[in-house]
Amino acid sequence: MKIDKVLDAKGLACPVPIVKAKKAMNEIESGEILEIHTTDKGAKNDLSAWAKSVGHELLKHDEENDVLKFWIKKG
Repeated sequence: MKIDKVLDAKGLACPVPIVKAKKAMNEIESGEILEIHTTDKGAKNDLSAWAKSVGHELLKHDEENDVLKFWIKKG
């Protein structure tokens, strides 16, 4: 998978990861992929709901050493 932009939102609490993800999405083109790293456990529900509500596609998410990773394709 080709990653077009990586967002480091580790250590930030809700809603900051979503705010930063929205800003990062504005910096990439439709069809490109944003990889997000966060330690906010609420991000699992928040990011998937946000992506769906604005027309982006959550490709997958993973957890590695207490860091949640999300790959979202811009709609």
